[in-house]
Amino acid sequence: MKNQVMLITYGDSLGKNFKELEMILDKYYEGAIGSVHILPFFPSSADRGFAPMCYDKVDQKFGDFSDLTRMGEKYDLMYDFMVNHISAHSPYYLDFKEKKEESEYKSLFIRYKDFWEGGEPTQEQIDKIYKRKPKAPYVSLTFGDGTTEKIWCTFGEEQIDLNVANPQTKEFIKKTIRFMCEHGAKVIRLDAFAYAVKKADTSCFFVEPEMWNLLYSIEKTAKEYNVDILPEIHEHYSIQSRIADKGFWVYDFALPMLVLHALYMHRGERLKHWLEICPRKQMTTLDTHDGIGVVDVVDLLTPEEIEETKEKLYKKGANVKKKYSSAEYNNLDIYQINCSFYSALGNNDDAYLLARAIQFFAPGIPQIYYVGMLAGENDLELLENTKEGRNINRHYYSVEEVDENFANRAVVQKIRDLMLFRNRCKAFHGEECICKSEGDSLIIERINGDIKAVLKASLTTYQFEITEETLK
Repeated sequence: MKNQVMLITYGDSLGKNFKELEMILDKYYEGAIGSVHILPFFPSSADRGFAPMCYDKVDQKFGDFSDLTRMGEKYDLMYDFMVNHISAHSPYYLDFKEKKEESEYKSLFIRYKDFWEGGEPTQEQIDKIYKRKPKAPYVSLTFGDGTTEKIWCTFGEEQIDLNVANPQTKEFIKKTIRFMCEHGAKVIRLDAFAYAVKKADTSCFFVEPEMWNLLYSIEKTAKEYNVDILPEIHEHYSIQSRIADKGFWVYDFALPMLVLHALYMHRGERLKHWLEICPRKQMTTLDTHDGIGVVDVVDLLTPEEIEETKEKLYKKGANVKKKYSSAEYNNLDIYQINCSFYSALGNNDDAYLLARAIQFFAPGIPQIYYVGMLAGENDLELLENTKEGRNINRHYYSVEEVDENFANRAVVQKIRDLMLFRNRCKAFHGEECICKSEGDSLIIERINGDIKAVLKASLTTYQFEITEETLK
């Protein structure tokens, strides 16, 4: 994977399609971005692309595969594979719905009558499941013949879980991975990966050893094309560490809350500890298309520190309220807070630039979300119009808005300058990271051979300086 800043964006959020996205990157971000994670661009029935109907087509509102081929000549591209589920409007599920036992795709899905002994889970079994809903994870499917069955559904009703233990599904996974590799993907993100394996009398979340078998199987296919895979998991940081120990790329979802804690409380000892022990083969984040993760910092912050950081976010953050992360705004995950990272820091330019500097100095490859790249504030209008909590951080930028941001906001230009430095400086190609924290002072050193980059910052004033030197 290219050791340069990776942009995360939807196909219609930084400009209205692939061509406008490419134009914006060419105009403002040459040399500042090495890779682009284009969030799901396939035809989809829900969840902003995360309920894919198929993987062999591009939603025509974005463009087509020729656009991706052209962009792929300039940037490494990351695609999403929803290994856990597929759309309720996919041809596979619609065929199953119509034909039931006569459908050639019936084995792709998890039928309660086959999965649970007696056709239904006990309350004890339901309680064990790591779930996103207050009830057992299913939808009631009425077939063409009028009969009804319960089908496993972890997330929204448009996202029907796949039976990854079935040979037909395994072949579908292999075929999809190969298609992506042959159509421009240099990295494949495995969305909702930990939910994919289901097993009775377990949490149905990162079930071992089956999860490892699935991961190695996908890796084997991707390796045929020299393509990397990146499993996406929000949970205790130890899971990421275990995956990294086996040589896979992982996400650093702990960093966002740890950075907020350091900047809110004006002390960096918790952040320092994490930078010392975190995986080196990781993608760092401050913001993504989802909320700010809370469960990811359990045991890195105490329960009291987590609660204090959350409360400071609601107090110091700009235009953010607790209800935006509640059922009232269709929030599926109680372990995430819906807010842009810029607004989480009170729309304070100095605090936000320091947060980005810390991220860029952390071990791993930095990802920057398109809203964060433009220091975007919470989009309350989109939030209220859709009543979807995560849309607070999913603003649609026109080409004209991007132009206005660069013309009128120094913070946007300074973020771009930090990105350019991170990509240019060879110190970040080494794994050595030395962090010092005393009082409100934070120093991070990155060293590679005879090149050293140093970040010195005040966690109270948010002023910082970056130096680069050649060691003798």
